[in-house]
Amino acid sequence: MLKLLHVVGARPNFPKLAPVHRAGHKAGLSQVVVHTGQHYDDALSEGFFRDLGIAPPDVNLAVGSDTHAVQTARIMERIELVLLEKRPDWVVVYGDVNSTMAAAVVASKLGIRIAHVEAGLRSFDRTMPEEINRIVTDRLADLLLTPSRDADSQLRAEGEPDDEIEFVGNVMIDSLFYALPAARATGFREKIGVNGSGIVVTLHRPSNVDDPQRIRALASVLNEIAVEREVVFPAHPRTRRRLEDAGLRMDRVRMLEPVGYLEMLDLVEHAFAVVTDSGGLQEETTVLGIPCLTVRPNTERPITISEGTNRLVPDPSDIVMELKRVRRPATAPRPEGWDGHAGERVIAALMSHC
Repeated sequence: MLKLLHVVGARPNFPKLAPVHRAGHKAGLSQVVVHTGQHYDDALSEGFFRDLGIAPPDVNLAVGSDTHAVQTARIMERIELVLLEKRPDWVVVYGDVNSTMAAAVVASKLGIRIAHVEAGLRSFDRTMPEEINRIVTDRLADLLLTPSRDADSQLRAEGEPDDEIEFVGNVMIDSLFYALPAARATGFREKIGVNGSGIVVTLHRPSNVDDPQRIRALASVLNEIAVEREVVFPAHPRTRRRLEDAGLRMDRVRMLEPVGYLEMLDLVEHAFAVVTDSGGLQEETTVLGIPCLTVRPNTERPITISEGTNRLVPDPSDIVMELKRVRRPATAPRPEGWDGHAGERVIAALMSHC
């Protein structure tokens, strides 16, 4: 029986794991889920397993938060013992977090095949830690499972052989379709009294929240927007600490603790627009047809711009003007392979490359 060992560790990984794990279960494969513990808050971690119908992880490495180097080292040290014990046919890694790269390095040195779900995405900005993780993981992976055709082209341009590249589509969208009915049933938006003309905000990247001048500009813009529209900001703990460290008041903005996946979907589906630096939200807003302003100079998901609802807004001072220009499309975009069946294609690819 083909044995898969899935490695996840942070919030963006869990909606990617869920459809692959379900498809693997349906195909009768042996599966082990290793949670590195990179994110350990319930809303950032355990709640996803519950909301997406996944059994609790088989192994939790409990590495916790620290610098990139320390966190990566802890993951590598602790996962080596798990891989030696489990000896899977495939180590399946997701996205671009530290857990992804660390697991790929260890598996490669142990001679265990690596499949990278969401391979080939590039921002071409090496100041982003995630970009380093993407490049290293793709160089080591034996099977590169891509979410969009531009990722295929990028991998070929980097010298990856065709027989290691397989287009499967976007597993994040599988989870969105799976979770939407339950998200609507939460009634979260109505419970907290948010109407359908609000702006939903998420900001967590160091380039936005670690620079005091940058985060001050973003706080000022959000307070300005909140004069005319409700602004709802489920703030990552790290972002909240940076706001406090900078002495910034957000009196007009509706600040929330981190919310679960279902609750966030309910907020986003009914938003007027989303202001974010998240990669996943760029994709989710595209499929939901919600205008998205990405506060970054680049994106590793250009398809959300060429075929979606996303716009890059690198200068915070432009956000107010861009919000006045946004319009919801008459029909939500559906890029190729964003159809709810990517997880099944991932499992088919793993089985065919035995």
